[in-house]
Amino acid sequence: MNRQAVMADIETMLGWVPSWIIGLGLIAGAVLLALSGYRLAVWLLNRTFRGRFPLMHLFVERTAGPARMAACLAAVALVLPLAPLNDSIRTALMRLFVVAFIALIGWISIRVVDMSAARYLQNFRDVTENLIARKHVTQIRVFKRVTDTIIIVITISTALMTFDSVKQYGVSLFASAGAAGIIVGLAARPLLSNLIAGVQIAITQPIRIEDAVIIENEWGWVEDIASTYVVIRLWDWRRMVVPLSYFIERPFQNWTRDTASLIGVIVLHVDYRADVPRIRRWLEDVVKQSKLWDGAVVNLQVIDADSRTIELRALVSARNAPQSWDLRCEIREKLIAFIRDEMPEALPRERAILIPSGGDDTESLRRTVAPEKMRASAHN
Repeated sequence: MNRQAVMADIETMLGWVPSWIIGLGLIAGAVLLALSGYRLAVWLLNRTFRGRFPLMHLFVERTAGPARMAACLAAVALVLPLAPLNDSIRTALMRLFVVAFIALIGWISIRVVDMSAARYLQNFRDVTENLIARKHVTQIRVFKRVTDTIIIVITISTALMTFDSVKQYGVSLFASAGAAGIIVGLAARPLLSNLIAGVQIAITQPIRIEDAVIIENEWGWVEDIASTYVVIRLWDWRRMVVPLSYFIERPFQNWTRDTASLIGVIVLHVDYRADVPRIRRWLEDVVKQSKLWDGAVVNLQVIDADSRTIELRALVSARNAPQSWDLRCEIREKLIAFIRDEMPEALPRERAILIPSGGDDTESLRRTVAPEKMRASAHN
């Protein structure tokens, strides 16, 4: 049965209904039939391969949207030639069909990129301690978002070029060197600069996912690297959103550039009578007992001295930034308690010489009191 015979039969049965309603009804029915067929096919696949092929279930779930759209477009392509529509409606539907097909190709391309990236990143799940994993995760995420952006731009451009008026406008816009081109270029500069910065970050790796950074006097971790911005998870659970170009153009601190391990610093002021070797031995014993210490660095040094106290600096290392912070707080608390309870003579104090009042006592006081004229209650 050819197309003319089918259309004649349809017009005979539904002669009282306008032809354009019949055509649109056929298209709508074909779309509903395609969606029902898709649901039936998915149900059969899940029932047949349930539990045996988890990757197939994941693939069906990830491709549900493009698959439904493809089924609908296939049904429309089959029914549209049979629909009794006039030339204007048929032309509009054909143009809409072409645009939808272009969008489907772009959607499938984005899904393919997403699934490929997810499949590749399954080998790098631990990004907290693994430097190589953080490197690959950062590169894949940045390249995926840049690729998605390029696919979206190409898809939209291709769809718009199917319309003659938009095509002519686009050609004239790109060919002209007037004010419109300058305005578009200036408006697109931030987007393009951030996209280029994203590619630079993916290649040169100044930051990676879960890097500990200090930016704008705020300390946090790199939570996400998008196509145009970076999300920093601050220590108090706030989020700082920073343009990608910031990390190319301005300085910042990266505490985990080469490794997640960090050295924490504890500074303490003690009296000159402090037994530094004893404090050093006690520090080594306490740090070795801590679960936060990574076994790499523990040290105590006298780094400065003034007229009142000497300054001690303790260095302790940990596996990552949070553990380094907790270890510093723990050792600082225990160090203060040790000096207070076991070595009270090491507590900082001010000294002064008390002399009886007399005629020549002023000159004697000048020769004996320290130049800064400390006033305190302790006696030498």
